[in-house]
Amino acid sequence: MNYIDLKEQSQLEELVEKSKELPNGVLIFKHSTRCAISNMALSRFNRGWDVEQETLPVYFLDLIRYREISNKVSEQFGVQHESPQVLLIRDGKCVYTTSHNAISALDIQEQIK
Repeated sequence: MNYIDLKEQSQLEELVEKSKELPNGVLIFKHSTRCAISNMALSRFNRGWDVEQETLPVYFLDLIRYREISNKVSEQFGVQHESPQVLLIRDGKCVYTTSHNAISALDIQEQIK
């Protein structure tokens, strides 16, 4: 899996613009390195993911190291912070979000069909 590390707030502007240019938008995966559930969700996501990066870029946010960016994501897209969490951003808006054990690569792939 080739993630784009989300480490700077300026990247939020970049991903919003990409979400407007790409028909499927972009995906943000918020991950806690201190949480067993987050590790399990990430592992399951990686095993099930079968989408090319060009089709749907995936941004990876280590919310322990970059909590301020995680807070900005919640604020900018109007979603409650959860961990782990995925957000599908299309046309600059969050059109799908889920968290914890509900994170499913297949469900996300269905969202972009």
